[in-house]
Parts: sequence; C-alpha cells; structure tokens
Amino acid sequence: MSLGLAAWAIAGFASWPAMEYLVHGILSHRLRTFVSPMHWVHHEDEHAVFTSATAWIPAAIFLWVALSAAIGAAAAGSFVAGLLVGFQRYERVHWAIHFREPATARDRLRRLHHLAHHHCDPSKYHGVTTRFFDRLLGTLPADHERAYASVADRPVLVARGSDGAAVGESRA
Repeated sequence: MSLGLAAWAIAGFASWPAMEYLVHGILSHRLRTFVSPMHWVHHEDEHAVFTSATAWIPAAIFLWVALSAAIGAAAAGSFVAGLLVGFQRYERVHWAIHFREPATARDRLRRLHHLAHHHCDPSKYHGVTTRFFDRLLGTLPADHERAYASVADRPVLVARGSDGAAVGESRA
C-alpha cells in the first residue's frame, strides 16, 4: 500500500467518531430517518447491539461509489476501509459497554455515558466511543454527572443464545 493510500485509510479511521455521531445522533434520533427504526430495535432490547450487515455493507458501497468520483477508486477504497475499521472498533466497544464490566476508568466513563443515553435521555449522550461531539454539539447535559450516578449500578447484560436463554443456562 502506498503512503498516500495509507493516509486515506488513517483519515477514514479518524473520521469514524464524526460518522458515529452523524448516524446515531442525527440520523437515528434528531431527524428520524430510515436509520431510526433499526436503531430503536436496540433501545427496545439492549441485547441487540450489532448493526446488521444489510445496513453497513450497502452504506459502505454507496460511500465508496460517491467518494470514488471525487478522489478516485483506490483512495476511496482506502478511506472506506479505514472507516470500516473504526466501525468495527465501535461495534466492539458498544458490545463491551453492555456485556462486560469496565476494565479501565475510560471504559467506565464510556459505559456511564451510553447508559445515560439509554436510561436518562435518548436525545442526549450520542457518542459511544467518545464524548467529544456531545461536548462540541451540546448533547452532553451540564448535569451529566447526576445522570451518570443514576446508572452507575446497572448490571451488565447476560448474553443470550438464539433461543433467548442466557448463555450457559440450562435449557432442560
């Protein structure tokens, strides 16, 4: 991979938090778009943390086609690949927020922030991997510490199998 294509991939990865805020905060909550129903499945059942490939594969192809016209197919492919790596990191972080005890203070802050989104105010706290855009765009309330305290003792979720039973639970 050339240095230029590597730079496009790094730029794609670095762009993920802005894309995350756009998709989650704006397209899923503020504007109520075609993304909203898919997102509300997760609000109704927090176990449903992963984004369907039927959503992200067409979005990645659309983005690649659109960018190809502007910057060329190879650069667009590198950018989208970097963005997809950022997306996969988001998926892992989001899953851990719901299903694992935080391992670090940063993990705990992410968990409190996201749980405040679910249980205190879905119109706020849109960042999952970072709070940066919530601060920048005014969706981190001044009293966020109170919301964080209200969700601090919520237990992590127990993974469920395809039959709905807790993983490791007897199905007899």
